[in-house]
Amino acid sequence: MSAAKSELVKLSAAEMAAKIRAKEVSSRELVQAQLDVIDAAEPSIDAFLHVSREEALQQADAFDERLAAGEADGLPELAGVPVAVKDMIVTKGIPTTAASKILEGWVPPYDATVIERLKAAGMPILGKTNLDEFAQGSSTEHSAFKTTKNPWDTRRVPGGSGGGSAAAVGAFEAPLALGTDTGGSIRQPSALTGTVGVKPTYGGVSRYGAIAMASSLDQIGPVSRSVLDAALLQEVIGGHDKRDSTSIPKPVPPLAQAAREGMKMDLKGMKVGLVKELGGKGYQPGVEARFNEGVKLLQDMGAEVVEVSCPHFAYALAAYYIIMPSEVSSNLARYDGMRYGLRVMPPEGTPQTAANMMAATREAGFGDEVKRRIILGIYALSAGYYDAWYGSAQKVRTLIIRDFEEAFKQADVLVSPGSPTTAFKFGDRMDDPLAMYLSDVANIPANMAGTPAMSIPAGLSDDGLPVGFQFFAPQMRDEVMYKPAAALEAALQAQWGGPMHKDLKTPWLGE
Repeated sequence: MSAAKSELVKLSAAEMAAKIRAKEVSSRELVQAQLDVIDAAEPSIDAFLHVSREEALQQADAFDERLAAGEADGLPELAGVPVAVKDMIVTKGIPTTAASKILEGWVPPYDATVIERLKAAGMPILGKTNLDEFAQGSSTEHSAFKTTKNPWDTRRVPGGSGGGSAAAVGAFEAPLALGTDTGGSIRQPSALTGTVGVKPTYGGVSRYGAIAMASSLDQIGPVSRSVLDAALLQEVIGGHDKRDSTSIPKPVPPLAQAAREGMKMDLKGMKVGLVKELGGKGYQPGVEARFNEGVKLLQDMGAEVVEVSCPHFAYALAAYYIIMPSEVSSNLARYDGMRYGLRVMPPEGTPQTAANMMAATREAGFGDEVKRRIILGIYALSAGYYDAWYGSAQKVRTLIIRDFEEAFKQADVLVSPGSPTTAFKFGDRMDDPLAMYLSDVANIPANMAGTPAMSIPAGLSDDGLPVGFQFFAPQMRDEVMYKPAAALEAALQAQWGGPMHKDLKTPWLGE
């Protein structure tokens, strides 16, 4: 790959957009450069399930024509910049599989709301990224089709479930991506790949067209290589949608403005809450070291750091793994071979009934992790257990919400590590579901409470792998976390002499 293209794809999305507006590069040239990186990187990374090459170039050409005709003035700042999309979000005319055999080959007849908004903003869609099947996993090893690799060490996982989106952005295959976050599925892979991942306030971004995993927990959000880029993308996809009954009927907060204020590195008057329960035992020493260094930088920029206690966070993981599988068992009941997707007929000699066809279809179409969670959910919702398990978990959820409310009386934002560990090797946790579930222990409280949260790169651990630094903000106050996140990012990059990704070895870019 030419040095010019290599430098172009390493720019932030905001810098790419500025070049497009200045007509130093066209959207088509940028999309083609990203497609070239995808061609070179995919044999090593496997981030994409489908590359929408022709569609992306056509969308880029359409934007370039609008720009040339002077019709792009009212478009968002990121207009013309391409984006990758987690294959949990439906895209008209482009295959959407949720990385499951049960949806293999399905081409949706409509776009999700966030896809409509990307298209209206003139942002070409590069393709669909890999994930754990139906977003159920923490390593992207549960995909039915391929295993995505971490660009920092291809022997290790990129996290999950949105490992494809995080790896694509981290490997410079895309400047931006969309993910879905049910229990950390944007933030945990971002922590493991050195990218920025944001879970907006629940209802802040429409879920219409997002394949449902656990409806009360799911949230679409941005993946990027900078805090400002994430803010700009969230402003594009956020806002009220009448087709989503849980959508918040309020305008998107001034996220990019908050990020730009943070880049001035002045946090005087801000209180930062150190969550006592999200650290200590089970957290890798190198992760805690980078986290503590980040906290010190926040103090150096004028923030006051106080310790806060959220005692019910200790029960978040257990409650989540009752509520989430219960909703999974309900949402995945629709995949039965009757209407769309895979259909497997019963073997010869077995009565050819609808019930047997459904059983054969679900046996062949669902992977082990999906089956495990369906069974857990059916059990938790069954007669005699509903109140003891599901009802109790919902009470714990209320206590977690109250913990957040009390903590935000003491601090403007809360902070914790983005993940307890750095990226683990393939196969290390596949035979131990509990160890895999613990990967999301720092992320789950935000989903249970519906609060916004973000992971940003905090440096490399002693093993040379990325560490994430997580911010939490009050509900519907997403802009509050963007300011300190951008400030910490700027302070860290001043120490590093540029973005952390400058140290990433990228043989697919000829380096």
